[in-house]
Amino acid sequence: MRTFYKLLTPLAAVILVAGCATDPYSGQTQRSTTGTSAGIGAAIGAAAGALSGDGSTSRRDRALIGAAVGAAAGAGVGVYMDRQEEQLRENLQGSRIEIDRRGDDIVLNMPSSVTFGFDSAQLTPQARDALSEVSQVVREYGDTRVNIAGHTDSTGDAAYNQRLSEQRAQAVGSYLNQTGVPSTRINTRGYGEAQPVASNETEQGRTQNRRVEITLTPTGEGQQ
Repeated sequence: MRTFYKLLTPLAAVILVAGCATDPYSGQTQRSTTGTSAGIGAAIGAAAGALSGDGSTSRRDRALIGAAVGAAAGAGVGVYMDRQEEQLRENLQGSRIEIDRRGDDIVLNMPSSVTFGFDSAQLTPQARDALSEVSQVVREYGDTRVNIAGHTDSTGDAAYNQRLSEQRAQAVGSYLNQTGVPSTRINTRGYGEAQPVASNETEQGRTQNRRVEITLTPTGEGQQ
């Protein structure tokens, strides 16, 4: 068991080193999701490999084999999502849609000022243009799940806000479907006023809370 922990020590160093990269947009050093995914995959693979086998292969050899397999799988998913993120950033420049990378997920934050008119679930022309760009990328990456969440502020009746958030999420999902994204890849849900990201006590906070978030998640199938 002591040998196994000695093996994990250099693997942990690999995670820290591989997880650092330079952001091509800002020039700043940041955590690389691809490197981190590979490092985590290596550690998990090493642990699984070390605990497997029938005794014909040493614990150290099994751990090394598991680390290699795990790193390849983790890096594959990370690279797959990195490519989508890069294309989305290029396509959505100037759209006012925020792109946030959270692990292997890509979150597109579409403020209501871009997507809908006041108290409406009708997409604006600006929103349609932006969603067409999103659709173009998503169609290219068929192993990505599209989760769409509608949110409102707390102004007015909670039940009404819930329905409005559902309608807005469905409007975004329907447009993506109309532009070629299969409905089987799209999931829509409204959260009403239940998940604020800012205080509803100020107009600025309420503006932030009125939004649609599109989360692109890898399915784990076919990424290379």
